Amino acid sequence: MKLSTHLKTAAAIAATAGLITATGCSGGTTDSGSDVLNVGQISDSVAFFPLYVAEEQGYFEEEGVELGERPRLGTGAKLAAALTSGSIDVAAGVLTDAFNLAENNPETQVTGSLVTEYYVDVVTSSDFDGAPADAPLEERIRSLEGANIGITGPGSGTEALLIYLFEQVGLDAKTDATLVNLGAVPSSAIGALSSGQVDALAFFQPAGQMAQVQGVGDIYISPQRGDIPDLAGALHGTLFSTSGVLEEKGEQVEAFNRAIDRALEFIQTDPQGSADLLSSYLEGTDPEAVEALTEILPAEYPASSAVAEDAFGVAVDFHLESGLVEEAPGFEDLVWSQVRE
Repeated sequence: MKLSTHLKTAAAIAATAGLITATGCSGGTTDSGSDVLNVGQISDSVAFFPLYVAEEQGYFEEEGVELGERPRLGTGAKLAAALTSGSIDVAAGVLTDAFNLAENNPETQVTGSLVTEYYVDVVTSSDFDGAPADAPLEERIRSLEGANIGITGPGSGTEALLIYLFEQVGLDAKTDATLVNLGAVPSSAIGALSSGQVDALAFFQPAGQMAQVQGVGDIYISPQRGDIPDLAGALHGTLFSTSGVLEEKGEQVEAFNRAIDRALEFIQTDPQGSADLLSSYLEGTDPEAVEALTEILPAEYPASSAVAEDAFGVAVDFHLESGLVEEAPGFEDLVWSQVRE
């Protein structure tokens, strides 16, 4: 698999910088024989809410998983660097991150599914001068030409969505817009939007809900609500590791997945309990934004952490059609045999 040149360069630069940050989080490489399972994640986005549920409900402990610290590393490049260095055993990110890592590390393995909808939204400022939000998708995409658009960072799922969208209308997000790296904190992104630093955001939930509740922006393009039919059901939030880790800690990763399965079931079957935990997880987020998320989250999560081949296929098509990758690894090559559905 080969990344397009512009993404490969950005990802390599970010990964180099991220390696220093990532190894600093846990004091160097982990002991592969340790009973502790070290898991890193990009942020506290909704994709990783099942990890919080499993932790708060005691599922990890009940399944016999001893978790180390769970650093929030900010970008997929930093996740990959931490996994490569041994600072973490399992990464919680998006499939784009796994594809990027697999380009340089053939041992990369997707070990679980967290979200099967593309949970990044394009959010425009309240005074955005473009086609209305109910205009045809092509008109909305063209309205973003020349805009300053905030993303979490290079090589991320937020950047990937913009590259894909611009490609659909013959534009290049890298040259026909200005992409501004804002990091992975939603409140900071909302601040950049409200202050005029950026005209729009491509950002993971709940940034869009927060912007709408605060009156500073509107969800302009949302794969989750069906604005991009070709992305429906795409594997997006994922867990990934390496075959070396799985040889040493495969049983622990399986136990970790069992805890995630229980968390996914809890979210689907206990709306009130899920809402209470989501409010705690997104501490400081306006209750109206939390309520809006609570209503849509069950439809975004799979029934289990098993990786469905059709969801993987939709995601592969997205990456190929957008030029994010020239070749994609096969389902059986990239997805751990223990979690294939």
